[in-house]
Amino acid sequence: QVQLVESGGGLVQAGGSLRLSCVVSGRTFSRCAMAWFRQAPGKEREIVAAINWNGGRTYYADSVKGRFTISRDNAKNTVYLQMNSLKPEDTAVYYCAGDTTHWNTPTSRWSEYDYWGQGTQVTVSS
Repeated sequence: QVQLVESGGGLVQAGGSLRLSCVVSGRTFSRCAMAWFRQAPGKEREIVAAINWNGGRTYYADSVKGRFTISRDNAKNTVYLQMNSLKPEDTAVYYCAGDTTHWNTPTSRWSEYDYWGQGTQVTVSS
């Protein structure tokens, strides 16, 4: 049984920072590509960032490039999302996801991800 547990969400003012964490248990974490998605009310789920199994390849949505950084620590079975210069439009529920197929070249398609966390709310006030 694979479990993904996110933490680190909260309320922050525009321009502030947050770091999300996602701890994975139950499977060989180091052979999974990992990603962060988000979903705002009334909007579709969208990719934020993705990282391959060893951190050598990353992907970022255009809207977060230069502000967000995805990283992973395989020794701790944890993936992180450092979010800087937050904007009100970053407000959403953020989900951690794992992909056991595209472990070396992460995909931006949410349908390709096998495992999902329950999400953590990020709210950015103006």
